[in-house]
Amino acid sequence: MFIDRAKIFLKSGKGGNGAVTFRRDPYVPNGGPDGGDGGKGGDVIFQADRNLRTLMDFKYKRKYEAEAGQNGMKKNRFGKYGEDLIIKVPLGTCIIDDESKKIMGDLTEDGQRLIVAKGGKGGRGNVHFKSSIRQAPNFAEAGGEAVDRTVILELKLLADVGLVGFPNVGKSSLLSVATSAQPKIANYHFTTIDPNLGVVHMYDESFVLADIAGLIEGASVGLGMGFRFLKHIERTKVLIHVVDVSGSEGRDPIEDFEKINAELAAYSPKIIKKPQIVCANKIDELEGGEESEEYIRFKEYVEAKGYKVFPVAAPFDMGVKELLTAALQELQEIARQPEEVDDTEYFDFEAEENDPTYRDVNVGYDSEENVFYVEGKQLTKIFNSTNFTDMGSLRYLYKYIEKSGAIDKLKEMGLEEGCFIRVNGYEMEYFDEW
Repeated sequence: MFIDRAKIFLKSGKGGNGAVTFRRDPYVPNGGPDGGDGGKGGDVIFQADRNLRTLMDFKYKRKYEAEAGQNGMKKNRFGKYGEDLIIKVPLGTCIIDDESKKIMGDLTEDGQRLIVAKGGKGGRGNVHFKSSIRQAPNFAEAGGEAVDRTVILELKLLADVGLVGFPNVGKSSLLSVATSAQPKIANYHFTTIDPNLGVVHMYDESFVLADIAGLIEGASVGLGMGFRFLKHIERTKVLIHVVDVSGSEGRDPIEDFEKINAELAAYSPKIIKKPQIVCANKIDELEGGEESEEYIRFKEYVEAKGYKVFPVAAPFDMGVKELLTAALQELQEIARQPEEVDDTEYFDFEAEENDPTYRDVNVGYDSEENVFYVEGKQLTKIFNSTNFTDMGSLRYLYKYIEKSGAIDKLKEMGLEEGCFIRVNGYEMEYFDEW
């Protein structure tokens, strides 16, 4: 089964907590703190693997979590780093952040990696909090929180040339003749329900040819197989538009040509701008072949639109070489042109990592419970590091809240002595001499 889309949940490893320990060696009075730092949590990393072809694995497993960092230990020993979680995906996999819908990365080369969730930093041990007035700190820093997010994996085929057209116009037959691929071929609609790939070798060069499942009118809005296969055309550089010029399905070839192009344009303006070569297939079924009135009418109409037309009878390998040579020439011309500027809006990892609001402290008043509250990301980390049985540790928390300006803001809201301030669900009574 060809699975080309999946949604999974990821969670990086939490950073290990710093240790609160003291040196207890004999004959060393007043040994002082010696708590080591916690280890960094593991990252979640996607890696492209050329041996994979589908996202099938993610249909059955949807939750992935990296290893947490080990807590710090006594004698200044650091905790072990959490092991990174490496998730292998096929080449051509696009990773999208589910919340923002922005692209996080596009893995198109074998071995290419993308870190999508960094592990939390290890917390500092109590040895870092020793000072001239705090000789025996009875607290340490908590490890950094894990990053969790839901991502969408979308596989888009990596092909140089894509075959497009209505069902049963001979795309699979053309692929089988042009390459060593062996797609399923039969005389009924939607024989191809999964994209097929093959490699064309000619003139000491090669390129990848993709047979995209047949499109129908309305595919750009999801009818038929809709978006599922239109997206696979996005990466192709050249399109071969296969048309049943014999009209064996009872349709007009010119109408078929226009309808497919209309669907491509409706799905993406970029696709319709790609170089397109028209394959007038099943020419052998027309009485008179290339001299027939039907073919001449079709060729004149399409060439007036600026496209090259090649008469082909795929099962007999007639006209196939000329068609593929034209495709190769288009690829060579594209290679000589400068690359287009990518205007895609990508997920900003740097902005997330350097969050300017990280140290911001928000305040408010809960009228229902008659309690003031203080919240913030950095505040949460300090709160998690607090030893509530140690006055030195509590004072460290109080001073951070005070220096952040939160107390002044709360006083403007009516805070006075005897009121309670809630921090992460913990309520503390406020005194003027905090």
